[in-house]
Amino acid sequence: MSDPHRHHPHDGHRPPAGRWHRLTHRLTPHSHESAAKVDSALESSARGLRALWVSLAVLGATAIVQAAVVLVSGSVALLGDTVHNTADALTAVPLGIAFVLGRRAATRRFTYDYGRAEDLAGIVIVLTIAASAILAGWTAVDRLLDPRPVTHVPAVALAALAGFAGNEWVARYRIRVGREIGSAALVADGLHARTDGYTSLAVLLGAGGAALGWRLADPLVGLAITAAIALVLRDAAREVFRRLMDAVDPALVDRAERVLREVPGVRGVGELRLRWVGHRLRAEVALVVDGEATVRRAHAIAVEAEHALLHAVPRLTAALVHADPAPVPGEADPHLALAHHAPG
Repeated sequence: MSDPHRHHPHDGHRPPAGRWHRLTHRLTPHSHESAAKVDSALESSARGLRALWVSLAVLGATAIVQAAVVLVSGSVALLGDTVHNTADALTAVPLGIAFVLGRRAATRRFTYDYGRAEDLAGIVIVLTIAASAILAGWTAVDRLLDPRPVTHVPAVALAALAGFAGNEWVARYRIRVGREIGSAALVADGLHARTDGYTSLAVLLGAGGAALGWRLADPLVGLAITAAIALVLRDAAREVFRRLMDAVDPALVDRAERVLREVPGVRGVGELRLRWVGHRLRAEVALVVDGEATVRRAHAIAVEAEHALLHAVPRLTAALVHADPAPVPGEADPHLALAHHAPG
């Protein structure tokens, strides 16, 4: 059986291909010790934190500019956009706390470390998006029932463009870093920012209608922004729900099975499970090996299987590999004694 506490510095890498890659792979020192893996985990969390604080600064500055224009113009469409941008900026706080917690080592109580804090942060982000949708919708309906003129229309238009530029930059940055480190919460936050950018452009429509004297244009655009926020809420909630339910991309399972079957000494792949712990993956797998193999040989096969998985599955940090003997005719199932413990 492969030790689940032994780690590898190559999570997120594809299997090396070509002579040059094979040569450099052999010449590069390989470490399976916990210190190497902890360094990699800390680096991914540090990148996530950088993305959050840079995003907070950019969106915070954008929201301040927009809020100033709201005060002088009275535009509810811009108010809805400002509220959404502010909420988006503030989501960096719970996610930042989660990344900091995720850098803490496992304890005897939290044996899988604190990576799940990211999933809790994802819930907070979803609730924040929902709250911003409610506030933006309520304000738009109120203004629709009681129309008021919008002043300083050129300033409203410029603030809308500033909102789009800030959000699109933040969205690209968050999504890129989130996908590179495997953080569903950070990707969801990036998608949230991207839709904020589109809603900022929608404010231009309200400004154009106000310039033409149509008072209902501003609240109607505010309602459209609310609908866009609701769509983001749906996508973000679905992403966070899947992560909470330990959902993984089936293609990763297929890749893991394919790689395991290619390991010398592996006769078959039994149960295979993958799960996310924060932005890192863990695996549990049962392999079928020669029943006459020695314990040392079975363990060597398990270690090689774990090694292959760490190279093949992006962001995999640990694998617990169990070796089962290949069945022979007339032999009882070695797991029969565990049958009554199986879930009903």
